[in-house]
Amino acid sequence: MKIHRRTLILLAACLPMAAHAHGPTRQKVTLSAEVSATPEEVWAVVGNFQDMSWHPAVYSSTGTGGNEIDATRLLVLGEEGGPTIDEILYKYSDEKMSYSYRITEVSVDVLPVTNYSSHITVTATEGGGSLVEWRGAFYRGYPNNDPPPELNDEAAIAAVSGVYQAGLDALVARFGS
Repeated sequence: MKIHRRTLILLAACLPMAAHAHGPTRQKVTLSAEVSATPEEVWAVVGNFQDMSWHPAVYSSTGTGGNEIDATRLLVLGEEGGPTIDEILYKYSDEKMSYSYRITEVSVDVLPVTNYSSHITVTATEGGGSLVEWRGAFYRGYPNNDPPPELNDEAAIAAVSGVYQAGLDALVARFGS
């Protein structure tokens, strides 16, 4: 196979442009809050994958499979007939008071992310209370270069941070801090 010099020059000229082109990078958010209740009391509220009624944005939470791996839940947000988020459980430990789940379906108009996974953990603090940690990893809602502002990395981070903060604030208000 013979490659012409002109073809090699053209390929060499294109390589620097390919090096500058990139898609989205995985984003991460971790928020936590101290709660004035025992870990067991807090886990009794957040530890049931099927029931996310403790979060103020969730109108209803229904699903199948309990807390077993591959259990699913459907979150209806805001009000009856509101937007929805489908999720699946992939790790669960009652003993460690933690679980991990993924979003399987959500409109980027509702939450501007793709490939979202999350983890919630409740641990004891020295003062007899609890620390609730909620962390997630995800890509922005627009998979290509030059995303619109509502689907860029900053929008995705702000949206996920807002969801986590609202949930943590609700737990603090419920149990005190």
